[in-house]
Amino acid sequence: MSCVPYATLIATIMCCVGVGVFCGTTYRGVSYTLHMFNNIFGIDLPWSSLPHWLVTFDSPATLADGLEIVKTSFFVIGGSMGGIALILLLIGFLATGTTREKVYKGWRARMSGRIACALFMFIIYILNLAWLLSLIILTIVTFVCSVFWGVCNTPAVLRMEKCIDFKQFEFFFPNSTHPSQLDLCGPARITPFCKEFVEPAGVMFILATISCFLVVVSMVHYLMCLSANYAHIKDSEKFADLQELQYLHEHGGEMGTLPKERF
Repeated sequence: MSCVPYATLIATIMCCVGVGVFCGTTYRGVSYTLHMFNNIFGIDLPWSSLPHWLVTFDSPATLADGLEIVKTSFFVIGGSMGGIALILLLIGFLATGTTREKVYKGWRARMSGRIACALFMFIIYILNLAWLLSLIILTIVTFVCSVFWGVCNTPAVLRMEKCIDFKQFEFFFPNSTHPSQLDLCGPARITPFCKEFVEPAGVMFILATISCFLVVVSMVHYLMCLSANYAHIKDSEKFADLQELQYLHEHGGEMGTLPKERF
């Protein structure tokens, strides 16, 4: 059990759980949002403006095509993060306990281990910045959904005595949007907006924000684990040098008596 990298293992579990929940909940939240724009406001987002390498359809893009692009993007994110997490867990196993002493005996092995740790420290640092940016964006989106949720739960709106007016936010919508589309009145528009889109999307974005925070914490754990592994691999070289000096002292300083795996 001394060869198990518990810190890296905990970080891997947090990362995998966080990324999995993030991808699932964010995809559902984006789906609700896109359906809201399409069904409530009658707005079709310009999917054709996306990069050509991402858009794979030749005919005019539909909402289903857009959702397929979003789903593919989250599959790529989840798969990439899962692969990186497994590699970091493998590095943790190789740099822990007696396994480190067996794997990093030679000078080349120790140098390769230090380079791998340094490279992944740089990668995780960049990924941590990206996840922090995602956390900030999700926090803003969650706050907006919470505001809309509060508006939907006001007594006047619940009794359908007051409309939900988005005309003050007209600059967020395409120029082709008619002002009447931004004024939600009556059960036919308020109920679907609040019950079918705002409430479920709000729950999804709250869960996505929590999971994103969990991923950020796991990235910090990975940085600490990689730094510790780098130091352990580096210190193992000093320990090997001490063993070499002791070996030379015991055998009268003869270089030919050094074990071959030392090199």
